[in-house]
Amino acid sequence: MERVISLAALPIGESGTVTEIREDEAQRNRLAQLGIIPGTVLTCRLRGAGGSPVAFTVRGVTLALRSSQCEHILLKPTASAESGTSARTYLLAGNPNVGKSTVFNALTGMKQHTGNWCGKTVTGAEGSLRFRGIPIRLIDTPGTYSAASDTAEEAAAAEIIRQTPHDCVICVCDATAPERGLRLALELLALDSRVVLCFNLMDEAKKKGIRIDTEALSAALHIPVIGITARDKRTLPPLLEAAEQVSAQAPGKADLPEMTLPQILEKAAELQKSCTVIPPHPHPRTEAADRLLTGKALRIPAMLVLLAVTFWITLIGANYPSAWLSSLFSAVCSGLMQICDQNSVPVWLSGALVDGVLRGTGWVISVMLPPMAIFFPLFTVLEDIGLLPRLAFNMDRSCAKCRACGKQALTMTMGFGCNAVGVTECRIIESRRERLIAILTNALVPCNGRFPTLLAIITVFFAGDSRMGSLRAACMMTLLILLSVAVTFAASALLGKTVLRGQPSSFVLELPPYRRPQLRRILIRSVLDRTVFVLWRAVMTAAPVSLLIWVCANVRVGGISIIGHLASVLDPAGALLGLDGVILLAFILGLPANEIVLPVAVTAYLGTAALTDYGSLASLHALLVSHGWTQLTAACFLLFTLFHSPCATTLLTIHKETRSKRWTAAAFLLPVGIGILLCTVLAGTVRILT
Repeated sequence: MERVISLAALPIGESGTVTEIREDEAQRNRLAQLGIIPGTVLTCRLRGAGGSPVAFTVRGVTLALRSSQCEHILLKPTASAESGTSARTYLLAGNPNVGKSTVFNALTGMKQHTGNWCGKTVTGAEGSLRFRGIPIRLIDTPGTYSAASDTAEEAAAAEIIRQTPHDCVICVCDATAPERGLRLALELLALDSRVVLCFNLMDEAKKKGIRIDTEALSAALHIPVIGITARDKRTLPPLLEAAEQVSAQAPGKADLPEMTLPQILEKAAELQKSCTVIPPHPHPRTEAADRLLTGKALRIPAMLVLLAVTFWITLIGANYPSAWLSSLFSAVCSGLMQICDQNSVPVWLSGALVDGVLRGTGWVISVMLPPMAIFFPLFTVLEDIGLLPRLAFNMDRSCAKCRACGKQALTMTMGFGCNAVGVTECRIIESRRERLIAILTNALVPCNGRFPTLLAIITVFFAGDSRMGSLRAACMMTLLILLSVAVTFAASALLGKTVLRGQPSSFVLELPPYRRPQLRRILIRSVLDRTVFVLWRAVMTAAPVSLLIWVCANVRVGGISIIGHLASVLDPAGALLGLDGVILLAFILGLPANEIVLPVAVTAYLGTAALTDYGSLASLHALLVSHGWTQLTAACFLLFTLFHSPCATTLLTIHKETRSKRWTAAAFLLPVGIGILLCTVLAGTVRILT
């Protein structure tokens, strides 16, 4: 009897001939109009998240139907689809922090980002590979403790596992803590017998004296059980061989009795006891380090020192490459302007493209790239070691008092790199109410784009440009960060008692063992996943704004540029905040990218026709003082730099995550309102006292 499958089950890249369409007459007529009738050859091209919709080629055109519709279109697969070289779809499932993304990276070479804290993968990632000539589609699902859906990432994992047509599920477990993975494996077996149990981190387990009898487990569960070390690719072929063996089986539930959750837990404990050997204290160094870093005496000082050192390294290391890049772009712009003059290019065109777009974009790159290239690797090291979960552990009590979640500390920390990234990472918070609090307050911590501006003003008005000045600047930067954290907690408490009233939800956080950072992988991931992504976003937003600034600086009305007119209109409001109209205008024009606020102000003060670099800190100080800046102005500027509207990209991300214009508007107004209030109080108090 010839094999017949539905279009929903046709592997990607394979073809089949339509044999029957099990639809009513109206639907069959509609499909016929699209060219889909018995005898038509269809080729599957791709699938959406969860397996739906399905895109396929028919008569030279690519169409897409929901998988529920594709179930009614029956096909006879072509010879290639029926042969042993047909495409396979494997799903990776597992608890958080078991190295699942590392396994995915090792198999596909896709370099999916890895981290040593829960909730890193909040959406499914897809890659491809070939094993013995067989094309394999590999899907990395979010980390989950159960096949039931509780949190946002667990719901996504359950949806992918249940709805995506697949040939095998690879259940990745942590070899240093096997029992928790066995529970998930038993739940997966209740859904589908085509499961391979994979114990990762076998090298760490061996060092800790943990032994796993994979053969005994395989005999007990009637599935392949493989031990690997994902960082050692030589251990991976047996895993793929086992997956290929399992994928040849027909789908169906495993031959296991139905069990309740307590029974599953009891069964997992029984399997661990009979098939593993675990010493009484498998993580002695982790326990000792936790007593030190989470103890009452040192947990706060340790976090402060870590924060100060991170910023000090970032600030010191970024100075020289920033100056070099600035000089490079300046020389390039000057050379291009000479070429334009020699070739009689219209002044308005050369000015708009070179002095406007290129010079402004070059400024953003020169001030952003070096700090990011240092900060993001340092931050990724903290992730890889496992320090970030300890940060959430230490901060949960404070967060709970503010009716928030301790995991908000993680999203705040991500916000130091990029607020848009921090907003996205709020998905790791289970409670919708607490997730909204974290999203609305994330922009209250300064992102990487604000660091150069904060550093420049701190240095020229408060710290001084010397070696000791650099240390003072790092300490002052740390104090500003602490102020932003305190304001974040205060705002969270206010939201938790008003528009987002409610009690703190239960707090569940895994504290993984400390691990050596994978330095090569950290360098690659921090550059590609974060630095390049954030820099590209800044460049794409800065380019049109630079052009707008050039137009406003060059178009004059009554002998005064548009920038001059707008600054005059904003002067009264600026004076109330201890600032001036130029500074307020700079913040408004800097909405697409925080990095250009200070250069916009410099451009307006100088009256130049293009976005202008301040050259040196000494010249910046002289320029600002000549335009009425005092230490009060600088202090108010620092406050407003900390607390003003999120950038355009962050606002778009907030709208995407909340799907609400109201919450997006609230995320805009909250930091602006706080900044206006603090600046007004500071300026008014100083004026009264003096």
